[in-house]
Amino acid sequence: MTKTSPSSCCAPSRTEAETTNAAPSSEARESDPPSRVSIPGGQGMVGTNRPELPVDGESPLRKTRVKPFAMDETVVTNARFASFVEATGYVTEAERFGNSFVFEALVPADAPPSQAVAEAPWWRMIDGANWRAPAGPGTEALCQPDHPVVQVTWHDAQAFARWAEGRLPTEAEWEHAARGGLGDVRFPWGDQEPNDRDFFPCNIWQGRFPQHNLALDGYLATAPAKSFEPNGYGLYNMVGNTWQYTSQAFKVKSLKKAVQRAHAGKEGYKLGKGGSFLCHASYCYRYRIAARTGTSPDSSTSHQSFRLVYDL
Repeated sequence: MTKTSPSSCCAPSRTEAETTNAAPSSEARESDPPSRVSIPGGQGMVGTNRPELPVDGESPLRKTRVKPFAMDETVVTNARFASFVEATGYVTEAERFGNSFVFEALVPADAPPSQAVAEAPWWRMIDGANWRAPAGPGTEALCQPDHPVVQVTWHDAQAFARWAEGRLPTEAEWEHAARGGLGDVRFPWGDQEPNDRDFFPCNIWQGRFPQHNLALDGYLATAPAKSFEPNGYGLYNMVGNTWQYTSQAFKVKSLKKAVQRAHAGKEGYKLGKGGSFLCHASYCYRYRIAARTGTSPDSSTSHQSFRLVYDL
């Protein structure tokens, strides 16, 4: 099985010099929150003893105590994010930068020439791409109310969390919730592998990446946030569809020089979990619970979103 370098396959990054921060201009708080799921506390698990990408720090399996908490049933939708923007006047970083990263297959055929990412040329920097027009000007129809909000950065997610009076989960909380009470399993539904033939439990890539997506699961890009079967705790799309930010920094503890080289220059990156509609076992096998990636906190893409947790 061919593995891809973790450097930029999941999410390309902006230069540190471009980073800016902004906070909502209002102290308004969310008045009509969507459904939340109660996650029981107890002994949680993080990582795996069956790593597929050891370079990402997937192993070993560790046990930890997790306090009870509540979690959004789905990732944040476009409709919910629009309510946040309307209430606060918040302007996302992609809107302020004036551009964002778009997967090449989503770029309109009549779009102006754009710059490709050297290490992952399927990512294009598109002027005017943001959460309202996820693939650039003229793609506002892609911003469907019940789909995950995308083209948002970690900083944007933090601003939203303050408004919604929640927070981004830790890695331990995210994995504990994703396992759905099943224990040491590879996926939220168990250990059965998705395939390109007859088992499509989540929204990932089918076919040959990046040339052709067979879309056998029904989706070329994002699926509605509430789609496919929920896990044992009632959470939807904990893997596939969109990456989900956590509150933690992306760190890999290893003395191996190859690992250090793979993650050089990632100081300050944030940990993402869950994989996305662009993942496939032959390319980016990161739709497993233990899989992880790092993203600069000011980067936004076609497949990055988030969900919140709430202290009880």
